[in-house]
Amino acid sequence: MLYVTIQELEAAINYWRSQSPSEGDELRLCAEASALAKPYALMIIQGSQRIPVDVLDELARSAVQKFTKVTQTK
Repeated sequence: MLYVTIQELEAAINYWRSQSPSEGDELRLCAEASALAKPYALMIIQGSQRIPVDVLDELARSAVQKFTKVTQTK
C-alpha cells in the first residue's frame, strides 16, 4: 500500500473507535484512532483525497495496516 485515501482513513478511525470506544469525561479516543485523526483532519483542511503511507507516523501506519489486514480477511 503506497497511499491511503481519506475514505480508508475514516473507515479505519471508525473501526478503531468500535474496537475501543472513547473513554473518560472528555471522550478520549484510543491511541490508534487518535493517531489517525490528525492526518485525517489535515486531509480535510487541505482538500486531499489521498496521502502517501510513509508520511504517517509509526502508530498511524500500524493502525491503517492492521485495519486493512482485518478488512481484507472478511
